[in-house]
Amino acid sequence: MMTPRSHGRLSDKIAVVTGGSRGIGRAIVDKFAAEGATVVNLDLGEPAPDLPALALSTFIRTDVTKEVEVQSAMAAVVEAHGRIDILVNNAGVNAYFDAVTMTEAQWDSVFAVDLKGAWLCAKHVLPNMKERRAGSIVNIASIHASLTMAGMFPYAAAKSGLVGLTRSLALDYAPLGIRVNAVSPGWTRTHLVEEWFSLQPDPAAAESSIMTAHPMGRIATPDEVANLVAFVASDEASAMTGASLAADCGLGIQFAT
Repeated sequence: MMTPRSHGRLSDKIAVVTGGSRGIGRAIVDKFAAEGATVVNLDLGEPAPDLPALALSTFIRTDVTKEVEVQSAMAAVVEAHGRIDILVNNAGVNAYFDAVTMTEAQWDSVFAVDLKGAWLCAKHVLPNMKERRAGSIVNIASIHASLTMAGMFPYAAAKSGLVGLTRSLALDYAPLGIRVNAVSPGWTRTHLVEEWFSLQPDPAAAESSIMTAHPMGRIATPDEVANLVAFVASDEASAMTGASLAADCGLGIQFAT
């Protein structure tokens, strides 16, 4: 059993982060560790090979779409650390289809990761949180939960569902001292976004167009999203539940021009 550090806004917290090996998830793992938490990364891929030496983090290979694996992983965390204080449901897939040509199997696959996985993780964390009448769950949604663009089906539907799940859990478990919130990133400079820019006919023009569309003239970084997640997860946000906070450099506050 690892001994948590005694500094930072997440000191002595035991946190589970899904999809924490890359992108926003990796930034969350790093931020939580830097804030004093002991972090367990549940990911289907490989663990991040270059976590800083300070990071008190462990890795459990887990498919969040399979209940038996989620249940086993959460039980292992509780056995090792005695409790789970924070759950961040970050695991997700960016998958876009035409509604007519999309197959039933493809639909099930997208929603299994983006929505069912969050429910399964919450399902197997909530009993431990209920026993202690304390806990914080943060669901990583998207600004596509409230506005979207053509060609994003069914991603926007899945993320809208995740925000709805957030509200329902927040309402049901608030009397038990458990907070449930969502953080909704917009364009974020992850590997996937960089790859998208590179695949455009004119990458520089495509990136410039996206930057111009944002009131702040830029997109968010994974670290900026992680900073918000750390605040929402922490006791500093103790009066907040059922909220969905955007981290989108202002993209969602304006009419298209």
